[in-house]
Amino acid sequence: MAAVYKLNEDFYDDSFALIAIHSTLEDFALAYGVNQMLQTSFKRSKSDFELTENSCFPWFEWSDEFQDTYWVLVANLSVKKEKQVNKDLFQNETTFSIPRLIPEHKDVDYFLKIEDDESIDIEKTVKTLMKMPKVITAYALETDKLKSKNNLIF
Repeated sequence: MAAVYKLNEDFYDDSFALIAIHSTLEDFALAYGVNQMLQTSFKRSKSDFELTENSCFPWFEWSDEFQDTYWVLVANLSVKKEKQVNKDLFQNETTFSIPRLIPEHKDVDYFLKIEDDESIDIEKTVKTLMKMPKVITAYALETDKLKSKNNLIF
């Protein structure tokens, strides 16, 4: 008989700050602007984050060795479109849906995730992001209330 191992819920430390960003900028332009405004060094990840077969999210990462924090800038919209089958009047028409990383916040364009956030002033970071051109708004989200928090495990 094989042994069954269960992971403790405390295995993954989910203490991180999450900032929602509404912007009309492309992902690379936003990462460049964030690097300029926050003095960070975001770099595009070599591969996109694939949540499912039909969803792929571009992301940028930066590891701040001085403050021992890990930052991730990720798009909420997938670059892949999901084909939908219609069973109504328009069944011969092809329709697509765009999957979202955090579906309960479908109006958010990007998320800035900061792990080990004790040394980071989140309010100051949000105010700095709001000063960026073409950033419509930015605000901190409470991660405890997110239903799809597991989608943010990279």
